[in-house]
Amino acid sequence: MADQAHEQTGGRWSLIAPFAVLGALAFSALFGFVILPLAQGPSANLPPWLAICRAIGLLPGTPAVSRPPFSATAAPVSLVQWTPRTMQILASANPVPGQQLAENLCSSCHGEEGMTVSDQYPRLAGQSPQAIYKQLSDFRSGARFNAAMTAVAKTLTDEQLAQVASYFGHVRGGPTLGTAQLGNDNSYIVRLINRGDPTRRIPPCEACHETNAGGPPEAPEILGQNGAYLQRQLMAFRAGDRRNDVYRRMRDIAGRLTPAEVALVADAYQGVY
Repeated sequence: MADQAHEQTGGRWSLIAPFAVLGALAFSALFGFVILPLAQGPSANLPPWLAICRAIGLLPGTPAVSRPPFSATAAPVSLVQWTPRTMQILASANPVPGQQLAENLCSSCHGEEGMTVSDQYPRLAGQSPQAIYKQLSDFRSGARFNAAMTAVAKTLTDEQLAQVASYFGHVRGGPTLGTAQLGNDNSYIVRLINRGDPTRRIPPCEACHETNAGGPPEAPEILGQNGAYLQRQLMAFRAGDRRNDVYRRMRDIAGRLTPAEVALVADAYQGVY
């Protein structure tokens, strides 16, 4: 008799159990995807159907919180490409391919052979070809903007940009970048340039910008650069107005310098400090 009663009880549970499980699942789905969203939706100013769709996952967001407005835009970043062909042109010391382009497009602002005396423009004679090419590429892509330079760069191909950069980079006649003197080696600002300031996480400028320092390929030669121009660029990095530096290197470093230090660094690199 006991066995028979046990069998009857087990049979009833075997029939009830699937319905109990299905009922629990249905209630959970109803509560989680319908009842709870309908209760939470009003607090987020959501209509019932939108709250349910968010809960199910058909639409982004949560039924309990209003979706914050999104108005951010992508900051400009460098799109420079270092192709084997580009590197070959930049390494070439043959001035012919880029000389005519430079004379026609660049000399009126940057001076004959790129050694302008105006502090409105950077000197280019003896500049790293990689640095010039990188900046021209950024002007063309919009990562860096200047009305005149952007217009010029947009008319040139990658190969022409590299040819112009190679021409200026291999100018060797007369004074060129890299030939000025920093001044008194014992001065505070020259020590900052040569040694940095570890307490403020400022690396030495010369770790990247000294000739043949072995830093990033796009690091420019700045010894002998126009001081006022250099100061404006450092202040633009410091303020975040210029943002085409790879990995934020210059924005982070310039942001740790005071405006007075920026001016002294620029003067020191021009060789007047």
